[in-house]
Formats: sequence, C-alpha cells, structure tokens
Amino acid sequence: MKTLKNLLIVTVITSIFSCSSDDDNRIIDPGNGGGVITENELKGEISEDATLSASIEYTLTGSFTINEGATLTIEPGTVIKAKSGRTDVFLAVERGAKLIAKGTAEKPIKFTSDASSPKAGDWGGIVIAGRAKSNKGVDVQSEVAGLLYGGTDDADNSGELSYIIAEYTGAKINGEQEFNGISFFGVGNGTVVNNIVVSNGNDDGVEFFGGSVNVTNVYCANIADDMFDWTGGYTGTITNAFGVRNDGFDAATDDPRGIEGDSNSSDPTAAPISTPTLKNVTILNLNPDVALKAGAEIRRGTQAIISNVLFAAYGNASFGNRIDTKDDKGNGSLTITNAASQGNVGEDKIGGDITGTVTTITDGITVTADNTLTTKAGVGADLSAFNWANQSFVVTKLN
Repeated sequence: MKTLKNLLIVTVITSIFSCSSDDDNRIIDPGNGGGVITENELKGEISEDATLSASIEYTLTGSFTINEGATLTIEPGTVIKAKSGRTDVFLAVERGAKLIAKGTAEKPIKFTSDASSPKAGDWGGIVIAGRAKSNKGVDVQSEVAGLLYGGTDDADNSGELSYIIAEYTGAKINGEQEFNGISFFGVGNGTVVNNIVVSNGNDDGVEFFGGSVNVTNVYCANIADDMFDWTGGYTGTITNAFGVRNDGFDAATDDPRGIEGDSNSSDPTAAPISTPTLKNVTILNLNPDVALKAGAEIRRGTQAIISNVLFAAYGNASFGNRIDTKDDKGNGSLTITNAASQGNVGEDKIGGDITGTVTTITDGITVTADNTLTTKAGVGADLSAFNWANQSFVVTKLN
C-alpha cells in the first residue's frame, strides 16, 4: 500500500477532473499512480489512488465514491464541508476500496455541513462496504448509496478511520432509507476504526450491518434515533462508547435509543447471529423533553455481551426502559457485568434472557457548580478519551 508520503511525492497534475457529458456521473481522475486532488469540489468517482490535502477546504457537492481497487487518503486536519439540504451528498467506499483517513488528536479530520446555520440531516454521511459475513447474504445492496456488501472474509480491510468528526449527518431519503453518521456494511476486522465522533445526526450515530469490524473510542452526541446500532449478524467489539443527548437537542424519531441491537427481523436464527461485545459504555440523557425509549434494546435474535455499562438520566431526563429484550419478531439475549444505572431510567422489559444485574448508583454522572459534567472513574465509558474533540454538554441545573 502506498504511504501518505509516497502519495505526496507524486507530481500534482494541473487538470484533475475528467467530466462526462453527464456531470452527475463524472470521474474524478487524479492521474495514474495517484496524486493530490487540488480542485475543491468533491463529486463523482475515484478509480485511482488519490489524496485530499489539509491545505484545501473541500466541498462535497454530490455522491463521492471510491471504486474497488482504489484508495483515498485524507490528510490529518482536512475539512470537508457537505452541500446542505441534499439527500445525494455522501462519501461511499466500495468493497475492495480503501479509505485511509488518519487524523490525529491535534489535527482531526472533520466532515461537516456548509450551511450557515447547520442542523441534523443536512447531508448523508459516510458509507463503507466490505466483504465480511452478513446474515443477509453475500451480495446485498446497502440501504443507502447503492453499494454491494457481504462475503466470507471477516478479516477484510477497508482502510482506517482515526480521529474523525462527522456532524449534521442523517439525510432522510424516505421512510425506509435514511443515512447514519457512519454506516459499516459488511466491514471486516482488518479495518482500523478508533477515535470517532458523530454529532447532531438525524438518524443513527453509527450502525453496523453485519461484518466484524472492531471500534475503539466512539462518541455519539445528539442523535435523533439510536446512538449505537447493529443488525445483520454483526460480530465485532465496541470499546469505550459514550452516547449523550443534550438538553435542547429535540430532533427525535418515535423511538430513540442508546443502543439498538438486531440480528435478523425475518429470521432471528439466520447465521451468523449478531453477537457483539461492548466494553465500557455510557448512555446518558440530559434532555427532560425527550425520553430515550430504551437504554439498550436487544432483540431479533441478537446475543450481546456488555461489560462496565452505565445507563444515566440526569435531573428530569428519563428512559422509557433501561433494558428491553422483548420483540414480536424475535427476542434477544444479553449478558451484562459491572452494570449500573442512575436517575429515572425505567424498568427492564424482559423477553429474552438477561444475565447479570444492574446496580443503582447516584454518582456515575455529576454536574459541578460551573455546569461541567464529570464521570466517575471506572464506571462506564472514559470520557477523557474524547478531550481532543472538545465536546460540550448542555445541562439544565435544578434549583
């Protein structure tokens, strides 16, 4: 694989875009051997290796697809602004393609809206397809972006995402097709994913459709639907996950949740069954006007393991249920250890088995006199892992 240094050595060509008569289907051609894309508009397809430079502020104006066999490298500190108000604006990675987006704590890579007053759902999001197993099949079409995904290679490698911020995502095409912040379709565990933030999303924060990719340090803030979601036989591990709804973020579906875990709604016994492992998780609601339907809804054949988890509602905020394993399309089962809850988080709704108990505590989440939110060490997610993202909290303090 070419390194970033090698890509930057390539002479930058003066004419980057090769446009067809139909501009919507144009090919972005960085030249044989790769090169830096110097035009600031991103739209179309990449069929050769290419690099986005941190020295250029790019605008994503349509679908931007990395074709099979090509690699797109994004330099640390790069900012990509998506054209707002469109459902056809997204970044897609085909099976056999790679996205190497390696930001740093000092220079994260940011995907955001170009609107002067951005809001949830301004653009689509990031969609990655791979060749790992799915209980939907081996050549399944993704819900959005029209990519094929699935296969037999759980070690498939779609690249790396590190220190990524994706905000104002979740454009809704119709009632059945909605973008998430980052969607992983059959992505394999050869892919590296760590230190990612999704905020102000109009559907789910991150969702896994089958696959085996592991994710470390993932933060979802202000998500209209589910913060963390999986389906289709997902078998990866999620480590250090923090999800929060701030006071004042009122965009919500009918059933927003912290965690929603499915396996297969048509056949809950279909193989592979979703069997993810989650470690060090906090689900937090700070908004008294929008209740989370559940802290964790584990259903439709899913068999999940969650260790060191905190379900917390601060002040007058609430959950409908803490844990829900009951569903008319198939119950789920959950094994929990070192589980705690704080505040009005509802009762457990048991359909499938819940192994383990949840301890009630009062100090997992605290708010200091200056309205700063802190988390108790060793309980749930480690919030300090996201200091690089400068995340903030909106809390209505009680008199």
